[in-house]
Amino acid sequence: MDIVHAARCLEKLGHPTRLAIVRLLVRAGHGGLPVGVVRKHPGIPASTLSHHILHLTSAGLVRQQRAGRVLRCTPNYRLMEMLVAMLTEECCAGVEPAVSERRAG
Repeated sequence: MDIVHAARCLEKLGHPTRLAIVRLLVRAGHGGLPVGVVRKHPGIPASTLSHHILHLTSAGLVRQQRAGRVLRCTPNYRLMEMLVAMLTEECCAGVEPAVSERRAG
């Protein structure tokens, strides 16, 4: 995952309502939830739900599928796994001292 896409995903997740939506969808599992069900959960203002879902879908964090009159939202687990992997892939790999630190020491 490139750093620009990762930063965009993290930016979209940086809003409390959008983070709550993603957590709700993850709790629902791979089948996701219809938008009408998401709208009924406390802490998610109905007036701005579509705005927040648009931000999440534009980053690829949430997918939407229409089945008749029902619009279902599902989390993009693969993208979330890639994001976490990108954040942790170099754990404990060590960091070279900065040039200024090397000269002082």
